Amino acid sequence: MSTIEDVAKLAGLSRTTVSRVINNHPYVSDEKKKRVQLAMKHLGFVPNSAARRLRKQKTETIAVLVPRITNPFFSRFIEAIEIAASEHKYKLIICQTRYLPEKEMEYLQLLSTKQVDGIILCSLENPWEDVEPYLQHGPIVLCNEYIEEANVPTVKFDHAQGAYIAANHVLEQGYRNLIFCRGNETKVVSQQRKMGFLRAITEKSREVEAIDFLENAFSWDDGKRIFHEVLKDKKNPTAILAGGDEVAAGIISEAKRHNWSIPEDLAVIGFDNQILSQITEPGITTIEQPIDEMARKVVDLMMDKIHTKNYRKKELYEFELELLVKGSTMKDTMLLA
Repeated sequence: MSTIEDVAKLAGLSRTTVSRVINNHPYVSDEKKKRVQLAMKHLGFVPNSAARRLRKQKTETIAVLVPRITNPFFSRFIEAIEIAASEHKYKLIICQTRYLPEKEMEYLQLLSTKQVDGIILCSLENPWEDVEPYLQHGPIVLCNEYIEEANVPTVKFDHAQGAYIAANHVLEQGYRNLIFCRGNETKVVSQQRKMGFLRAITEKSREVEAIDFLENAFSWDDGKRIFHEVLKDKKNPTAILAGGDEVAAGIISEAKRHNWSIPEDLAVIGFDNQILSQITEPGITTIEQPIDEMARKVVDLMMDKIHTKNYRKKELYEFELELLVKGSTMKDTMLLA
């Protein structure tokens, strides 16, 4: 196996010069760079990237913590993060917490053991006071989560606005008996969406006959469960606002199995604009989240923190959401043409 000394000997240069070329050090002439590169190619020499990272005290790796990898939103977000990170020559470690506080703490140790340069935290399962000490080891960027006391950058969507425009839409379509379906009621995202929903209801209170709330809905199966709860309790909703397209698709699937017509008997609106919203029949009216833009902002912030080492600085960046109307809420589908 060839060594750096072999490269130096073949190139007719010093070991120091070869090392500078390998590490992209400035002030090395193009002629010397070419001699080193030709020697490396001839000898089949591959630089030890681990050793280079150790010398630079960087792993060139970021950990991304998500609650559910199978959630299409997080799958799309991870892909967007990877594309943005690769432009900075960074790699990702994907960590699934399954909403478990102990798993989150386990993965945070990647920072304290110097296995990653920073952590993107997409769901917070522990009190911030338990997470904050890890900032002494590297940067943390919060994403899709907002904690008032967190002294780090936060990038999020305006979930209150998203729920507000969703509720307004179904009310404008003439639906009067609404169910608001969300995930974990203790999560800030769920709380903000509820605030937006209630704001729309308050503004159009004369048009509303009844509202109800259902919790802990995350998946297709949860959507099916929600529909059966509606049947069992005889809630008789005319519209359900789901916290995600996966849940919405489960509701629609089960409703159709029971011969309910969508949207004549029941309107359903989702969140995320997942592929499911496009292939479900009818298409699911949903809230579009600018995932690519959010991912790029998160990575840019992470790179800045890694290079400046200014880990403790509260910043907030918020992206607005957009309503995409499809067949699951429009009684007159000709309006979609």
